[in-house]
Amino acid sequence: MQRTQMDVGLEAVDPESQLVHQWRVTRLTGLGVPRLMAEVDADNVDWHQIARLVHGGCPPRLALRIVR
Repeated sequence: MQRTQMDVGLEAVDPESQLVHQWRVTRLTGLGVPRLMAEVDADNVDWHQIARLVHGGCPPRLALRIVR
């Protein structure tokens, strides 16, 4: 049986978007961003900018706040 939009609520789940989201979460957590924060912000920030800040010595949480 195929899932419909009604089965998952008001928004349909796009498997490709979910994979991209999880990839971004993995990148952010790998930089030291706490998982919950990474989950919330993964689709709204450029992880490359956060990586530059973290690799330059900025704490991960502060880097996330700056990039937001």
